[in-house]
Amino acid sequence: MIRVFIGYDDNETVAFHVLSHSILRHATQPVTITPLVKSHMHTFYKRERSSLESTDFSFTRFLVPYLSEYTGWSLFMDCDMLMTGDVAELWNLRDDAHAVMCVKHDYEARDEVKFLGAVQTKYEKKNWSSVMMFNNDRCRMLTPDVVATETGLFLHQFKWLGDDSLIGDLPTTWNYLVGEMTMRDTPKLIHYTLGGPYFESYQHCEYADLWRSERDLVLHAAKG
Repeated sequence: MIRVFIGYDDNETVAFHVLSHSILRHATQPVTITPLVKSHMHTFYKRERSSLESTDFSFTRFLVPYLSEYTGWSLFMDCDMLMTGDVAELWNLRDDAHAVMCVKHDYEARDEVKFLGAVQTKYEKKNWSSVMMFNNDRCRMLTPDVVATETGLFLHQFKWLGDDSLIGDLPTTWNYLVGEMTMRDTPKLIHYTLGGPYFESYQHCEYADLWRSERDLVLHAAKG
């Protein structure tokens, strides 16, 4: 079973459902999908949202190993994405030599702001944590208390690992940043990191038509 956790924010509800549909539609193996809804975690996780957090799941993503009971592997991804490939292909890249695996982007964000006026913070390992495959048993340091109290840089720069050699590398096609890079072929996982086509300001961004086509499939119902 492929365990997928998707970041959830009330401002991007439609994004969660479209991404979930695209994952299921292309998958060739059984998949479970769990939305990381912050309000569902109030009994074990309390952290006030700061002005630097553009979404409710800025930090809850690091609770995935805990929610997985520190067993097996789990896949996290931001909700502002679209899957065009088979998630099983990504899942099969798991390597027990690593504690976590991600696309190791090497870039600096071009814009100062992103969707809904959110501040575009710039830091080393930017967007590495937007898609992560967790080898959960090797991520036991990510407890609810650590996630609730440590700094954003400590979490998003993987300082909790203590050793960057524990971070495995995934091909760029599994976290293609719209507006920040180019690729000849259609990426297998498209990331609308600056803003999804569901926001008016980004309705004409690259691969917006693919996202809208997937949305239309979500809304389709066979005539009785």
